Amino acid sequence: MPSQGDALQQAQSDYQQHMRSCRQCAADSAPCAVAKHLLRLYNNARRAAARRD
Repeated sequence: MPSQGDALQQAQSDYQQHMRSCRQCAADSAPCAVAKHLLRLYNNARRAAARRD
């Protein structure tokens, strides 16, 4: 099972990679539904990491 820090880093990486590669996010000024979901996962991981510290 990945550590809390690994999960946070992976969630951030997934979100950033999506924002760089998604045509819809690049074309619109608003993020697409997938980007919103990935950002939500990242925020949840960040909050969980903050609670553990």
